[in-house]
Amino acid sequence: MTIATAFVYLLAAVLFIIGLKFLSSPRGARRGNQVAAVGMVLAVGWTVVLLRDAFTPAGIAICTVGVAIGSIVGTVGARRVHMTAMPQMVALFNGVGGGAAALVAVSELLKLAGARPDFQTGFPSVFAIVIGGISFAGSALAFAKLQELMTGTPITYPGQQVVNGLLALAILTLAVAVLAVTGSAVVFAVLLGMALVLGVAFVLPIGGADMPVVISLLNACTGLAVAASGFVLDNFALIVAGTLVGASGSLLTKLMSDAMGRSITNILFGAFGQVQAGLGSGAAADAKSVRAGSADDIGTMLAYSRSVIIVPGYGLAVAQAQHAVRELADLLEKRGVEVTYAIHPVAGRMPGHMNVLLAEANVPYEQLREMDAINGEFKRADVALVVGANDVVNPAARNSPGSPIYGMPILNVDEAHSVVFLKRSMRPGFAGIDNELLYDPKTVMLFGDAKESLTRLVAAVKAA
Repeated sequence: MTIATAFVYLLAAVLFIIGLKFLSSPRGARRGNQVAAVGMVLAVGWTVVLLRDAFTPAGIAICTVGVAIGSIVGTVGARRVHMTAMPQMVALFNGVGGGAAALVAVSELLKLAGARPDFQTGFPSVFAIVIGGISFAGSALAFAKLQELMTGTPITYPGQQVVNGLLALAILTLAVAVLAVTGSAVVFAVLLGMALVLGVAFVLPIGGADMPVVISLLNACTGLAVAASGFVLDNFALIVAGTLVGASGSLLTKLMSDAMGRSITNILFGAFGQVQAGLGSGAAADAKSVRAGSADDIGTMLAYSRSVIIVPGYGLAVAQAQHAVRELADLLEKRGVEVTYAIHPVAGRMPGHMNVLLAEANVPYEQLREMDAINGEFKRADVALVVGANDVVNPAARNSPGSPIYGMPILNVDEAHSVVFLKRSMRPGFAGIDNELLYDPKTVMLFGDAKESLTRLVAAVKAA
């Protein structure tokens, strides 16, 4: 590696790290993406310059067409995707990265023409094939579940974990065979195929509610596969970029599991959501009564409050109601009401989901309060306005040891003087369990689309 190449790749790596730093805040997220994109263009561009003599005219044409197709698909997809579908898009892009890393490793091994690879080349290649294949297939299945192309509930069968364990053992045996015995292309193909099967088998028993955690974990796997490919190709930029993705994805996975009050092993192997689905619509729920209110009455209550805490959730994202909630908050503030937003770490489909939505509506970042910072304020709040959230405010996480979400940190909405729920129906959240707070005497329900309900509340506050 020449000094110029080392410098360019080092500069690209520094830009990746700076971009990641900016992504830690909604204020700097856009800039972070731009900085990291510049680093990637720099790394890819310099690599093309280095390899220009190795390209044939046909190779140049193929690469040009591939770049054009990828750029068009990526640009159109990113511009058209809704925030509610962002996890699916992340899963797709992540899977493509894992698959690319696996194919790069396969192509390098094929150059050996059947000879046994040395450990320095063979180990990272086999690692990239296995981890990249698992990430590709698992991400594709995660996309299918989130996009509702298949059921989002866990798919299980007797002895499933034993089968998965035997499959993993077979993959490990083949990997050792590649490193110690043969470099046959047939073995590579079988190894990649088994990795793809394990990726599907790994994600099948995981429910839709846990899919964001799985996507984060698979993202980390893709990063590790890319880093391994960097060792195979002796590419410093790939090693750094892959390591950053692997480390950040692993940390995010841990933080998300902590925010859900469950261990990673429980999320991956607990088949969460299978037994509990539909409990909220059973006879027990039908026997209870809820207090429904009108927009006029609730608007008057909000207008004459001193403190209102807004709790956004996935329903707000689905309805694209962020601008309506900002309008309501502005009206209340003009009347002297103190308005803040309580943000749960896993509200929505991905971490930061609510922050990004509210940033789109230019909600002042200072009004967004994380769970630990806001929980002590609910007991002093006149009204807690819950917009499309459910599981993250369910008191069963604190009060019901038998509940599947018991131990999950929640927002203390039940401590507010009054609670207003904006929901389409009494349908439970992702966890599939009933929310006792909906039946609390101090809770008022306003049924309907979140955006339409907020628009009616805005009109009611103006008339109050």
